Amino acid sequence: MKISEIEKLQPESPDVLPSQERRTLLKIGLAVTGVYLGGKVLSLTSATNAFASGVVPRLGEYPYSPHYSMVIREHLCIDCELCMEACVETNDVPEYGYRTKILERRRDIIGGDQETIFMPVLCNHCNRPPCVRVCPTTATWKDKATGIVVMKNSRCIGCKTCMAACPYNARYFHEERRAVDKCNFCWDTRLSKGDTNTACAEACPADVRVFGDLSDPNSRVFSLLHTPETIVWVLRPESGALPNIYYINK
Repeated sequence: MKISEIEKLQPESPDVLPSQERRTLLKIGLAVTGVYLGGKVLSLTSATNAFASGVVPRLGEYPYSPHYSMVIREHLCIDCELCMEACVETNDVPEYGYRTKILERRRDIIGGDQETIFMPVLCNHCNRPPCVRVCPTTATWKDKATGIVVMKNSRCIGCKTCMAACPYNARYFHEERRAVDKCNFCWDTRLSKGDTNTACAEACPADVRVFGDLSDPNSRVFSLLHTPETIVWVLRPESGALPNIYYINK
């Protein structure tokens, strides 16, 4: 079964979104018309003033160098799933596992029709990763050189605490390795070997995923986030995790 068939948005079931989260969204003026993953994990909040709100660090305030990030041009995604296929092949992801997904949501448009939007998701490599804080064996940590949240299988005891703490449902348990697995921006399979791009970004035919060093003013990710009139948003900013996966409207 395709991921998009499993992860469909269910706007007819708003009650699956936790009541506390609904109240929080209403307080800041957002109407809840649908939810991702049945409301269990993801909510989308736009940030029109991303820099003032701290969603995107200002130049000179980047904690890491390079500060690896990914910009996702959501409106261009056609759900071809080539990014997912490239990730599986490059990172030896089992059939039951995932390092990236494509979620699907529908919204009403003028005329009574519905529009379908596809949303690529993956580990957000947060600046304040909840998964790192809760791991009892330091099996996962944020690399001080790159900012990538990484895993060491030999330290993982399979308690799955990090999976429960992740605001983005970005981790799964790898049965054969007996350890939690997730996206690491292809660090061990590509970046550490001299490649400058992730497998998913390279495979995308629609230029949806743009990977690079956010601390480099000459990088494309920096340029996209600093283009005038660009609307930037992140997933679940209310978690305080400060994610490094950014969604834009251009």
